[in-house]
Amino acid sequence: MARRSVIVVGSGIAGLTTALRARARGQRVDLIVKGGLQDGCTPLAQGGIAGCYGPSDSPALHALDTLQAGDGLGDPQAIAALVDGAQAALGRLLSAGVPFDRTAQGEIARGLEAAHSRPRIAHAGGDATGAAISRALVTQVRASGVSIHEQAFATDLLVVGGRVRGIRLLDGTTLEADAVVLATGGAGQLFAHTTNPSGSTGDGIAMALRAGAAVADLEFVQFHPTVLALGSPFLVSEAVRGAGAVLVDADGHRFLIDQHPNAELAPRDVVARAVARQAAAQHAPVRLDATMLGATALARRFPTIDTELRARGLDWARDPVPVTPAAHYLMGGIATDLDGRTTLPGLWAVGETARSGVHGANRLASNSLLEGAVFGARAADALADEAATPPLRSQFLPEPAPTSTLPSQFLPQPPARSGRNCDRNRTEFSRDALQQLMWDSVGLLRDADGMSDARARLSAWNAPAGSDATAQEDANLLIVARAVASAALARTQSRGAHHLSSSPHSSALIGAA
Repeated sequence: MARRSVIVVGSGIAGLTTALRARARGQRVDLIVKGGLQDGCTPLAQGGIAGCYGPSDSPALHALDTLQAGDGLGDPQAIAALVDGAQAALGRLLSAGVPFDRTAQGEIARGLEAAHSRPRIAHAGGDATGAAISRALVTQVRASGVSIHEQAFATDLLVVGGRVRGIRLLDGTTLEADAVVLATGGAGQLFAHTTNPSGSTGDGIAMALRAGAAVADLEFVQFHPTVLALGSPFLVSEAVRGAGAVLVDADGHRFLIDQHPNAELAPRDVVARAVARQAAAQHAPVRLDATMLGATALARRFPTIDTELRARGLDWARDPVPVTPAAHYLMGGIATDLDGRTTLPGLWAVGETARSGVHGANRLASNSLLEGAVFGARAADALADEAATPPLRSQFLPEPAPTSTLPSQFLPQPPARSGRNCDRNRTEFSRDALQQLMWDSVGLLRDADGMSDARARLSAWNAPAGSDATAQEDANLLIVARAVASAALARTQSRGAHHLSSSPHSSALIGAA
């Protein structure tokens, strides 16, 4: 018998894909959205969606690039599911009406981004891929019979007899279902500087932690290397560097040539650290030089970026623009198997809020939209099939590494430390203080003392009491910040995006050409 009802929380590509496919498979679906249907990160995605769409490419090459960019820590089975599902995912998006850009011959245009060995990034509207995908899927979901609940903040899971049976909303009401799928995105608002929208407060991960689900790899936070360093954060897509733009220091020198064979197209963690170090050395932001591409090409290929930069008084066809790293993507999350099942029966997770295993220690560019499309569909299919063939718990994959798994009860409460940070640990909680602490001590460059101090301070804080959305988000950020800091302390060797000043290992030579 088909599953009676499913609640999907979140309306990015992962949540919309899950809701649409679950509805098509005969499920009754409630779609819960904290804000509006087109809020979140998916509409902001510029670069595109990766996949081996051309004759010179293959899933095996895409898998190898994904594994290497992730510093060898990705799950090979999850990566295989990702790359093998790319063609079908693209086909569903085309059927939904996503207007991917085409070549003069009518083929889907393919761009190149960092750490990809082939041009394999399908894009729409030049640099407005996420917005095009979101519009198409939202149109479909509105016509699908899915019950849509906007401005509905899911705060906690309902767990009855060890199984998730629904959710509780901020207004105190509850919704019951046979299964809940969390697709709430990441937690960029943990940090003082981020490309994420204001709603990315780790809500799904916090809900899962409170309910007792396992999480993994929360120490791996990706910082995008090229975010405009003037005014409010604005991401300048990696595709710009794929098209030929370069990063230069104050003297106009391409400093990345000295640090990695792939220079500007090295893995994101390598480029972000190099940008941060160079900026610190010269006491000024580095600059992204796209002037060689010309005004016409920039406006045609990157219309969103071109419009935004010109609105800010910047002519990037004439002058290099200042850029800086900012928190961008959470590689870890709620631990799942290849179909989105978590360790808590009745709870599923997809997209950035999940740790599917595909990203390892560093996400390959443009694999995020692909992950949402592929694993959202896999979860919906598994949900529809599970009632007839319940899975054995031994089928749960992967088994997260002990050093990066944090059950919900692992909320550290170490004693207050004496010494240089004693006064800091007594500071009152505020969101600004949490974000600055995470940026300074659990950010792009880390050391054991800083992370230990951060964990002590986070453990000493209590989120302010309150029943409004801000108070709930603060509580979620605090529980996720504690988990991220603890996971970072538990991993004592640099890997990918988790970089310790005392440990030289990094992905600096992983994927080198």
